[in-house]
Amino acid sequence: MNRLFGTFSKSRFARLFELHPPEPRVIARTGVRVVQGIFFAHLFWGHFYSVGYTFGASMLPTMNILGDWIVISKLHSRGRGMEVGDLVNYLHPVYVGSGERVVKRIIGMPGDFVVADPVGAPGKMVQVPEGHCWTTGDNLPFSHDSRNYGPVPLALIRGKVIARLFPNRLWFENTLKPAEEY
Repeated sequence: MNRLFGTFSKSRFARLFELHPPEPRVIARTGVRVVQGIFFAHLFWGHFYSVGYTFGASMLPTMNILGDWIVISKLHSRGRGMEVGDLVNYLHPVYVGSGERVVKRIIGMPGDFVVADPVGAPGKMVQVPEGHCWTTGDNLPFSHDSRNYGPVPLALIRGKVIARLFPNRLWFENTLKPAEEY
């Protein structure tokens, strides 16, 4: 009984520090590295990339109804470097104050003409105004998008969706070609 609780009560890790206590210089260096790591992680996830969670049927079959974790590139915020066909994450234009974010596909950039057909109504051509883009979900009958609330201001775009992490890891690419190539 004594052997069970006496000899084996200390872990190998604890015994290692009894034999070789760390020097204050090593502790300080480790502390600095931890702070540097936290700083760079904050910089990376706060200003360059973020991870988000999606739900809803509007982006089927590209994304699942529940449970997709996506990577968002903030380098493309406010419409920088966006093209028709890109998946974007933006603040919902109707509920801006709530902070609700949505993921949709860009189908029109400033100056482009798009068919603005509310679900079930005959379509009409609309020119996307300067400083805006036109977005729709991939699952048109179940998507609440620009056909309902109009063009989205580029200032509301928080980033471009570049990958799905879970489930089934997938990197998104814009496979659309300019019309001149067809």
